[in-house]
Amino acid sequence: MFKKVLIANRGEIAMRIIRACKELGIRSVVAHSEPDVDSLPVRFADQAVCIGPREAAKSYLNIPAIISAAEVTDCDAIHPGYGFLSENAGFADICESCKITFIGPSVNNIQLMGNKVKARETAVQAGVPVVPGSDGAITDDTDAVNTAREIGFPVMLKAAAGGGGKGMRVVHDEDELLDSLNLVRAEAMAAFGSGVVYLEKFIAEPRHIEVQVMGDKHGNVVHMFERDCSIQRRHQKIIEEAPSAGLGEDIRREMGEMAIKLVKHIGYYTAGTIEFLLDGDKNFYFMEMNTRLQVEHPVTEMVIGLDIVKEQIKTAAGRELGISQEDIKLDGHSIECRVNAEDPENFLPSSGKVEEIYFPGGPGVRVDTALFAGYVVTPFYDSLIAKVIVKSRTRQEAIARMRRALGEFHITGIKTTIPILYRILHSEQFVAGNLTTRFLEEFME
Repeated sequence: MFKKVLIANRGEIAMRIIRACKELGIRSVVAHSEPDVDSLPVRFADQAVCIGPREAAKSYLNIPAIISAAEVTDCDAIHPGYGFLSENAGFADICESCKITFIGPSVNNIQLMGNKVKARETAVQAGVPVVPGSDGAITDDTDAVNTAREIGFPVMLKAAAGGGGKGMRVVHDEDELLDSLNLVRAEAMAAFGSGVVYLEKFIAEPRHIEVQVMGDKHGNVVHMFERDCSIQRRHQKIIEEAPSAGLGEDIRREMGEMAIKLVKHIGYYTAGTIEFLLDGDKNFYFMEMNTRLQVEHPVTEMVIGLDIVKEQIKTAAGRELGISQEDIKLDGHSIECRVNAEDPENFLPSSGKVEEIYFPGGPGVRVDTALFAGYVVTPFYDSLIAKVIVKSRTRQEAIARMRRALGEFHITGIKTTIPILYRILHSEQFVAGNLTTRFLEEFME
């Protein structure tokens, strides 16, 4: 097992990793920026190293500074959390060359599944259903027009190196196709350094379902069932639940089997997520793979009773999975609400000093956060400030518990999305489980 792990991240996910390390008897070191010097991760880690100023490019994305911090503090592993460098193949490769274990998948797997075109081609090779679309990248304007005509409008243009909702555009007819193609290429080049774009049939109102997978370096792989992540704003998830109310047992089993099929095909190890779209006719299609820990991993932990972060660390150290597929059972229902420092009416960021704060508690309630009274929420990083996760026996009981928890969550000094989350939990459509990726657009109209 590792002796000391450097955490190359901040906020609630850094706290989450610190806790897992403590339970495994591993010392932790937090690499932090100047504004995060008074943060909870810095207080709770065994050591802390400042790696740069407030700009992420000069701190949390500063690979030489992070590697130096790991070497100076004698860390034998680095955990990237999510975001920042968690899916950066170059960073993983440098870790490997410096004989520091990257707590994540292999460099090859990050490169393969990080490119949406290659990931799609790999899914086809593995026999996993994909959304009808182009065979690889769009090579020129004629290729785009011919492919769109073949599969039929509307279509979705996507950046091969995209993520986080960037580099995506829906095209409804041939007249707007070429202009949209140029826009997506430009956005992709600016955001990801690659203008490679591919095209898929646009599925109008799908559910967004993802399957949690975990593998070790000995070829053992399991899935941990699915999460429903359909409630999103600007392609960013805000509420997740496990299991999905939209799946019957047959589809649940088949989706899990397809996820296992894909990860075995590429020889994947550590934590990962296979993302699917489920259409109105209950057909599901591979969308992408996230080769990292997901923000919403706690909802899965709540219904299967396993610590995914600890399993991730143990498998990175070379240990075998201590569980088989038969050991993993669904128990109850869990819902997670992401609380962001944003105006609930328009989702514009809200920064400032947290004056008062009270977290919800009671049976079946968990809050993952790094907030405290006096903490200053800055505009420099992602606006996620807390995750409220509840578990109960049934979905209806979980909804009631989340309503109660959100009602107890008191914070002053900044605006948060708690009011809109509370309203969603009381909407008839949510209660009925009629969820699609257009839920929030229709709810806000």
